[in-house]
Amino acid sequence: MAAEASQSDAGATREVLLCVTGGIAAYKSADLASKLVQAGVGVTAAMSESACRFVQPLTFQTLTNRPVYTNLWTAGENCEIEHISLTERADLMVVAPATANILAKLAAGIADDLISTMGLSAAGACEILVAPAMNHRMWNAPATQANVKILRERGVDFVGPAEGRLACGDEGTGRMAQPADILQRILEKLQ
Repeated sequence: MAAEASQSDAGATREVLLCVTGGIAAYKSADLASKLVQAGVGVTAAMSESACRFVQPLTFQTLTNRPVYTNLWTAGENCEIEHISLTERADLMVVAPATANILAKLAAGIADDLISTMGLSAAGACEILVAPAMNHRMWNAPATQANVKILRERGVDFVGPAEGRLACGDEGTGRMAQPADILQRILEKLQ
């Protein structure tokens, strides 16, 4: 169910919970947040501790004009349990970038931080779309591919990863899909 819109996004009828995990591709998620808002989608951002090392929460707060959630232990408005209420308000949970770490946590049902806990609470509340981003050796690792298979079997949708030059200078599959491609998939899913 969609959240009540604030004044800044009064026209937003669909809600995305954008979960940013720690990887250099986190900067692309800021562009994605901006594109979503421009498309009239309400965006609430949640960031892992590692993501905050790459991009500051203030960036997402400015782009979405909403609070950014970074901690499982912060009390929400009206004493809400954030990892539950945020997924209940969302039409779609998007994890971008989705690191090998978060894919493993989601596949194994580990809930030891805000984003992995929201991944569990999303079951039955909203769909999940992930945009993987990691080194090609990590993407092709048997453990990662097993986790991807498990997540796909559970209905998690994937966009990417793309092939090309990686942050480490290697070439291969592991780049996060471009924000425009992720946006297109999100808009398709929200229709």
